[in-house]
Amino acid sequence: MNFKRYCISLITVGCLILSGCQSNPSASSTENHQFTIAVIPDTQNMVDYTRQKSEGFALDGADMFIEHMRYIADNTQANGGDITFVTSVGDVWQHTTDDRVESAHYSRGLRALKQSTQRNMAEIAERTRQFELPLAMRGYDILADTGIVFSVVPGNHDYDNGWKDSHFNPNYDRIEELKGSGGNIVRYDPDILGMLHIGGLNNFNSVFGNQSKYFKDKKWYVGSFNGGANSAQIFHAGGYKFLHIGLEMQAGDKVLAWAQSMISKYPGLPTILSTHDFLNTHNQRLPNPILDLVMADPSAHNSAEDIWQNFISTNDQIFLVLSGHHHGQGYRKDKNKAGNEVYQILSDFQGRGQSASPEKGAPVVGIGDGWLRLMKFDTGIDVPTIKVRTYSTHYKKLSVEQPNYALWYKNQEQPHMSNSEFMKVDHFSISLIDFKKRFGDPTSSVD
Repeated sequence: MNFKRYCISLITVGCLILSGCQSNPSASSTENHQFTIAVIPDTQNMVDYTRQKSEGFALDGADMFIEHMRYIADNTQANGGDITFVTSVGDVWQHTTDDRVESAHYSRGLRALKQSTQRNMAEIAERTRQFELPLAMRGYDILADTGIVFSVVPGNHDYDNGWKDSHFNPNYDRIEELKGSGGNIVRYDPDILGMLHIGGLNNFNSVFGNQSKYFKDKKWYVGSFNGGANSAQIFHAGGYKFLHIGLEMQAGDKVLAWAQSMISKYPGLPTILSTHDFLNTHNQRLPNPILDLVMADPSAHNSAEDIWQNFISTNDQIFLVLSGHHHGQGYRKDKNKAGNEVYQILSDFQGRGQSASPEKGAPVVGIGDGWLRLMKFDTGIDVPTIKVRTYSTHYKKLSVEQPNYALWYKNQEQPHMSNSEFMKVDHFSISLIDFKKRFGDPTSSVD
């Protein structure tokens, strides 16, 4: 399916079925004001070395990942499509390569809890470096070959080190007690499961750092911090010059100071922010309770709510925040301190495993099923819009075209929703009501 042709066909009928849509002027006057941003959600399960046929898995996650990236590349502007910018919200691969405390954290007093199970960390590290990192590069090579501007931020799985913090002792007796009584284990309770923590960015920066083949000497790559774990890009689309800032997970004060310097360097540009962990599936700015970096290491991190209060809401040019990490989807909008809207969107489909054909009643093993987010902008109308679409490169269908969509995914992602409510969280429109007041009218000179 060619996404560009599909979107063109929607122009004449989309206003009949979507809220917030407006009549367009002639197609010729708005054509260069319509563009798409692709959001790559957590790809870790596709890239996982254990989720391949050679390891006894039902399909090759690697093939699904490459198909994912090839679809995006095929629909970039360079190849006749309308995808102008691509952002990955992290968890590119699955495994950390060291379960010891990373040196910077160790110097701040963090210690690892002894593991209760045996893990062959050396083998995991070797397979990660020999399979998962090279596979990630194969995929991003396909994207980079188109010349498109793109960003990648680190998720917790992309860090070098992952350990259980010694200050939060798991209550294994309580786990067994709950199992024995048939009760439900609280999945994300640090008093029962302990607290995970992460550190080290050597693996990530070796692939996506500021000196990597993807970003070194690129004019559109306009800034970085911590070796490229945080980065800034400039891209042109729809008659505007956009700034994009990518931040590491639960970014600390030094990172936010750098991000503020990017805002100061490029004042007034419509700005998009990507980070791994920001919004959860209940539309709250809250972390997974067993991976709360602020609770474990408060001097080096800020919560999503703190980042909102102290950075995003104080910078009026930030209008859109994109994130992953929490399995499912979320959306909220809030007024910033200037009284203008900021749109916050979660996309993470890694837990979906219909394509692996689990037996009836068997647990679903997440692979992602090829789903990603396509966000089509139209800046050529009085109130610009974003059409948020969820598309599977495996099924080659939009969510609304898949008749079993809610049956497959609702109960594991949004069990409190009705089927119709669930369909709407993956297929909706946003009216950017104050966009032109903040950023002016589009100009042909920027394109």
